[in-house]
Amino acid sequence: MTSATTIISWVCRIAVAAILFQTLFFKFTGAEESKYIFSTVLSPELEAYGRIGSGIVELIAVVLLLVPRTAWLGALVAMGTISGAILSHLTVLGIDVKGDGGLLFGLAVTVFVLSGIVLLLHRKELPVLGHAFS
Repeated sequence: MTSATTIISWVCRIAVAAILFQTLFFKFTGAEESKYIFSTVLSPELEAYGRIGSGIVELIAVVLLLVPRTAWLGALVAMGTISGAILSHLTVLGIDVKGDGGLLFGLAVTVFVLSGIVLLLHRKELPVLGHAFS
């Protein structure tokens, strides 16, 4: 990668990591909004499992994104988990959740797009496809 693409990669990775990391506090402490989201999407009985489980997956994505050798994997994990969030917003929750003005949906779309850029920039590092892009 050129120095410009390296900088773009780091900016995108740090932004995605920051967004995902700041939501972990709400998921792991059982904030009312997080409980509402996971109770609505899953069920009240499964809310804690979904909330904490997705938080663990997002924490793994954050760590993978910040390690240069695994940035592509972190981006892939982030895109996968955030796809569920976007789908939940579009099918069950709605864009505006509890009067947030679409903030959570906007952050989810931002994570998806920036993770896609990271994946694109690191496509040569993908184990299966990497050789096709050499």
